[in-house]
Amino acid sequence: MQQAVESVISVINDFFWSNLLIILLVSIGIYFTIRSRFLQFRMLKEMVLVLKEGRAAKGGGVSPFQAFCISMAARVGTGNITGIAIAIALGGPGAVFWMWIIAIIGSVSSFVESTLAQIYKVKGSNGFRGGPAYYMEKGLNKRWMGGLFAVLITLSFGLVFNAVQSNTITLAFENSFGTSRLLIGIIMTVIFAIIIFGGIKRIAKISEYIVVVLAVLYIGMALFIIFKNIDQMPAVLSLIVKNAFGFEQALGGSIGATLINGVKRGLFSNEAGMGSAPNAAATAVTSHPVKQGLIQAFGVLTDTLVICTSTAFIVLLSPAYKQGLSGIELTQASLSTHIGSWASGFLAIMVFLFAFSTLIGNYYYGETNIEFLNSNKVWLWSYRVGVLAMVIFGSVAQLQLVWNLADLFMGMMVVVNLIAIFLLSKVAFSALHDYTQQKKEGKNPVFYRDALENNQNIECWERESTPSSSEKENII
Repeated sequence: MQQAVESVISVINDFFWSNLLIILLVSIGIYFTIRSRFLQFRMLKEMVLVLKEGRAAKGGGVSPFQAFCISMAARVGTGNITGIAIAIALGGPGAVFWMWIIAIIGSVSSFVESTLAQIYKVKGSNGFRGGPAYYMEKGLNKRWMGGLFAVLITLSFGLVFNAVQSNTITLAFENSFGTSRLLIGIIMTVIFAIIIFGGIKRIAKISEYIVVVLAVLYIGMALFIIFKNIDQMPAVLSLIVKNAFGFEQALGGSIGATLINGVKRGLFSNEAGMGSAPNAAATAVTSHPVKQGLIQAFGVLTDTLVICTSTAFIVLLSPAYKQGLSGIELTQASLSTHIGSWASGFLAIMVFLFAFSTLIGNYYYGETNIEFLNSNKVWLWSYRVGVLAMVIFGSVAQLQLVWNLADLFMGMMVVVNLIAIFLLSKVAFSALHDYTQQKKEGKNPVFYRDALENNQNIECWERESTPSSSEKENII
């Protein structure tokens, strides 16, 4: 029975990832890049400046930096460590090149979707909430489409993706310490339950600390390995480029497998255009939607070009990637060759924290979409129980089935979201024009709904409800 299910899922995934998604992601990403006049390059400095401004929010709300950390908590997880190793194992070193390309192109898609999430956000009992389901309903007047997306993201991020995270955590601990996967799953579930029942403020604060500390630690370790093997770096970079275009097919892979695995695992990690990060972007208290759009675009670049690349270099600077290993085992073996056998256990602990931060971000994405579907608390509590059950299930499940399910739901989500942001892109680029005009005038940009045409369904940007001039200086 399981083999039949896996076979059906595999056929659907082949259609999504071999044809439809690559065409959609690349073509829409290129269109957005040209339409924005190469925003990911010309506004890179502005992304950093806006991120530095966003450490605090008035009124106890979620700050832009905290919203960034919630989204990075979901991005920075097993996709950065396990997913990249899987991409290299299945597609060869060239998969890293296509991972870079999809991040550069996709960063503008992330800008568009996160800007739209801010524009169409709504005020809830615990602050702002929003995301693709909300901009599909309010921007496109298609609640059915928002409902479809809400179901897909709840199933994929809240349930299946969290099973992927717990799967990687327990496998890493079993490989390093021989511990029971079920026992680790139960312990993780108890800690996770304490956090998710604490609400968005607790989620934001914990994400902020975990993401910053782990990212710095992991990047530092990768830099140590790179400088230790600096003489091999030209050869590694050459290998990546040659393999990407089929000039040198490592591991016997084809250029098709190289491209598909690079795109698939890159998207799983950075989530550009997927519709997940906008759910976090909408929570931020900010003076202009474009600011959060720029921050999330920077998040895509940081995730892939820095953190995922760190994993890629750790693996490719080691002979372990030629030994038939995959996933977390490959990354652990690679680290061990660089800094000793103790690295396997160290990475297991790091994976626990990385993946645990992702559990937090993934959970929140599902929660905000449950509220879109039905505000009855029974649904929310049922969702929480389902999430905890999937964490336990993932801790003992077979790796391939879990990852295949993740790919399936992710593929369907991306198609729905890309259609929506393409149709609404004019709104995001109008907001970008308003932002750049105010910057040229030397202002700290402030957004009002009347800056856009067809603004009837925009709730949170009326002039009457905006802060006083003295307060604006403290809100970014």
